[in-house]
Amino acid sequence: MKLGLVGYPQVGKRTLFRLLTGQDPQRVSAAEAVPGQARVRDARFDRLVSLFRPVKETPALLEVLLLPDLHPDASRNADALRSLADVDAVCHLVRGFADDTVFHVVGDVNPARDVKAFLDELLLADLLFVDRRQERLAKEQRGKRDDRAVAETGLMERMRAHLDSGEPLRTLALDADETRLVSGYPLLTRKALLQVLNVDETEVGGGPLLPRLATECGAAAGAWALVSARIEEELNHLQPGDREAFLADLGIAESALERLTQLAQQTLGLISFFTVGEDEVRAWTIRRGSLAPQAGRAIHSDIERGFIRVEVTRFDDLDQLGSENRVREAGRLQQKGRDYEVADGDILHFLFKV
Repeated sequence: MKLGLVGYPQVGKRTLFRLLTGQDPQRVSAAEAVPGQARVRDARFDRLVSLFRPVKETPALLEVLLLPDLHPDASRNADALRSLADVDAVCHLVRGFADDTVFHVVGDVNPARDVKAFLDELLLADLLFVDRRQERLAKEQRGKRDDRAVAETGLMERMRAHLDSGEPLRTLALDADETRLVSGYPLLTRKALLQVLNVDETEVGGGPLLPRLATECGAAAGAWALVSARIEEELNHLQPGDREAFLADLGIAESALERLTQLAQQTLGLISFFTVGEDEVRAWTIRRGSLAPQAGRAIHSDIERGFIRVEVTRFDDLDQLGSENRVREAGRLQQKGRDYEVADGDILHFLFKV
């Protein structure tokens, strides 16, 4: 699952990408897509590491793609939009900070305008694709009847009407057959969307800007997150104790990168479960709604194939009681079968035989 980081020039994309992935994209052209992996900052994982003190720590990772800069002239954004077709969720970084030393590509800082312009571009790209697809379907059906083409033609008409109303396609209900019909199409407004507002320190403690923007831009804008890339860069150079003091001075409990990586994971429809022990504490990433055998497959296909049952410990129980033995003694260790839907934060031990 891949998260695409996109935005106009001078909004802080490269700084945020470097903070998330540890990679410096400064030597790469702004017209190129840059891949990287970001650690999901999860306090539950850190707590498990402190409890088990394992030889190896393996956190959950997100694949992040830094995409080419957007241009205020929509006709010049073909490459950036084409790159978006390859991601599963879109992370749009929006400038909300004022700084006279950093130019704005349009001339002034106006995050609502930038968000709406980006939403319009996504909508237009999908409208153009649907129009082209309708023309092709019409040609394919001349002189013959193809049930699949007829069904897709009806779907394209519904999509066209939905887009014409200004609504993204992710809000259009599709059945399983319709989802399969369009699964390979580069429809950008079907993708999950996260707006990340890059602000200065006056807003990081919960200023009025983010709620106002969320209301002004509406549900079509997707989910929202707040980050100050400048502050996160300062935090990145501090020792843990100094970091906590710095955050306390700002009136916030945790780094925005912690909230952002978890929100990005949620936006992608993913959750984490954990395996623990003295050898390794590891976070595994699966799709929300996965059953126990499917979760086992994330570790090894043999677990799914030979699945017998899974032992489930709730994170809150282990956190409260402090050890697996105490969880077991308290009767809170659960035995689940193949129909168990794994919950975010579960600690699992699989029993299988092949």
